[in-house]
Amino acid sequence: MDNSNDLRVVPDTSVVIDGRISEKIRSGEYAGAKIFVPEAVVAEIEAQANRGLEIGYKGLEELQAIQDLAREGEVDVSFVGIRPGPDEVKLAKGGEIDALIRSVGEELDAKFVTGDRIQAEVARARGMNVEYLKPSLFEVTPLKIEDFFTDDTMSVHLKNGVVPMAKRGSIGNVEFVPVRETPCTYGELHYISRELSERARSDNESFIELSASGASVLQIRDMRIAISSPPFSDDIEITAVRPVASVRLEEYRLSEQLKERVLMQRGVLIAGPPGAGKSTFAAGLANYLHENGYVVKTMESPRDLQVPTEITQYAPLEGDMANTADVLLLVRPDYTIYDEVRKTHDFEIFGDMRLAGVGMVGVVHANRAVDAIQRLIGRVELGIIPQVVDTVVFIDKGEVAKVQVLEFTVKVPSGMTEADLARPVIVISDFESGVVEYEIYTFGEQVVVMPVSEVSGKPTWKLAENEIRSVMERYVDGRVEVEIISDSKAVVKVAEFEIPQVIGKGGSTIDKIEKQLGIGIDVRELSGKPDKKGERSRSSSSELRPVVEQTKRHLILDVPELATRDVEILIGQDYLFTATVSRHGEVKIRKNSHVAADILDAIEAGEAIVVKSV
Repeated sequence: MDNSNDLRVVPDTSVVIDGRISEKIRSGEYAGAKIFVPEAVVAEIEAQANRGLEIGYKGLEELQAIQDLAREGEVDVSFVGIRPGPDEVKLAKGGEIDALIRSVGEELDAKFVTGDRIQAEVARARGMNVEYLKPSLFEVTPLKIEDFFTDDTMSVHLKNGVVPMAKRGSIGNVEFVPVRETPCTYGELHYISRELSERARSDNESFIELSASGASVLQIRDMRIAISSPPFSDDIEITAVRPVASVRLEEYRLSEQLKERVLMQRGVLIAGPPGAGKSTFAAGLANYLHENGYVVKTMESPRDLQVPTEITQYAPLEGDMANTADVLLLVRPDYTIYDEVRKTHDFEIFGDMRLAGVGMVGVVHANRAVDAIQRLIGRVELGIIPQVVDTVVFIDKGEVAKVQVLEFTVKVPSGMTEADLARPVIVISDFESGVVEYEIYTFGEQVVVMPVSEVSGKPTWKLAENEIRSVMERYVDGRVEVEIISDSKAVVKVAEFEIPQVIGKGGSTIDKIEKQLGIGIDVRELSGKPDKKGERSRSSSSELRPVVEQTKRHLILDVPELATRDVEILIGQDYLFTATVSRHGEVKIRKNSHVAADILDAIEAGEAIVVKSV
């Protein structure tokens, strides 16, 4: 042990954050030494603290501890070197700040102390006196947060000023209960937060998954910890989640047919609400695949699936799962467990890997099995959904509640009878019974996920009515009424004067509409039509004179008093048409229509335009 007053030490940022310098001073190894702290180290720690990172606060605490030891006469401390400028900060990842720190050690001919292996190797290459402090091995001691856990505790929720709460029980029967009567204090949570961060850095089986301003996600062995603080959250909060069960696939009582199905390198979605046991089932499935000789990898953020060491768990490479997928496509696993698939980017990566021939299992939040499939719509091309996902396993309260399978075919959708209405259809069936439960196909411009009745085989037509009405409103200005009268025909009612433009020359327009919608259309006159004299029966409500405005494409009748109401438009006493006033109080008429021309001619002739509530 060198206790000479000539011992000069220059620490880098890594050993300051780890608290190793004060530890060596207290042990006597650096007693009487001169500690030269580079300003670049202070700047780096200050920047981390300003970003709300725990390592920044830890570094500041260590600097204060060294100063306390200096005041006690244990060491001599001084701050030396230059503070990094904007250029060095921009090039920090390239090693510019590390170079500034090393330069202090070189100039002072001091012992350069670092916990960064690359920094140590570079310093040795430059001929410096280097002391490399490897991460210390320590005996794993209980953490304070573990005092809140019991054997049946799934998660612990701590917040400043709030009574500690925990979710306890089995997966099928979870209760949210208080742990104690006294609320958490800021000092208590601050201590727990620092202890957790220190354990994540020092334990080889733990790691920091995410560190941002006001938020950290840690994986400490089998516990996933989320720490939030201002400005990200309104107050400091710690949530710790721990698996309460490690279940083998055999315990789920799955049929042999389903087990054989997943061994065929399928595309599988494991769906269910939060806390239903999706990840537990995914881990059991991963173990089952591994035991059957498959090469299995996982893609997780955070990496908290409980799988054997033979199954490698991958995090987002450089913050992006797409980079992880690129690596995995070179590794070529038989199956990849993707936990969890949530955003559009995740579904795209999942689909890309599945189409590359990799068996995929994705974990998805959903309240029903079919909801998981609907999340693919718009994110994966409709025609290839069954190639990406062909099996959905729905988990509820720790049990397999439903299994659905997807098949792609060309057929007439259930409820339609005309042969020329055949189209590509994705059929969703119950795996055990084989009963068709849903069909997915295009209807007009919409993608329809239509439930199929077990009794009649006919879908609900409410969505179809809305779609027909939406299409017809492009061809008429007035009100449109739609009624589905059979599986292959609908009745559409419009004002009498608008029927010709719906039919079109030689029926060309209605043929186009029927082809677009895939259903026959019977066009009829809207009730309350004009009589032979051209007058319409009217209510005794008061008359309003609209403000008439013109735009490039529309003639607008402004009657805010009748917003959202059905009205009749008249020229003098002669009925013109019926319409629905918008919520902004406007009736819009296409400028190139006959109705608009009649209104403009009437205005020019000095006739009154009247709007009456129906």
